[in-house]
Amino acid sequence: MTMRRIVRQRRLTPEEAAKYRKVREQVEAELPELVSRHHERTQAFESLEALLPQLKSAREASGLSLTDMTERTGMDRSALSRLETGQRPNPTIETLVRYAEAVGKRLVVALEDA
Repeated sequence: MTMRRIVRQRRLTPEEAAKYRKVREQVEAELPELVSRHHERTQAFESLEALLPQLKSAREASGLSLTDMTERTGMDRSALSRLETGQRPNPTIETLVRYAEAVGKRLVVALEDA
């Protein structure tokens, strides 16, 4: 993506300058909270990413192949592989529950205070 500098053909009126200043101040005031919320959401996704290797380890510990998992879950073999490797960015809870049950585990979801 190429950044282009925008050059105005005229100077801002005092009203326009005040309007833009107000917007910049608002963004500056809200930015720390937005960044904080972004980091909290990122941590939630990181915990999901940590779960995926556990699923694969549980499958391997049970001596199950991806073909076995296909029969137990009804899910496509390539979909299971993408899930285990993290290439499926946003699996549903249903998918995770089906996988966990197929390897004799139980998915636990917790709610914590912010």
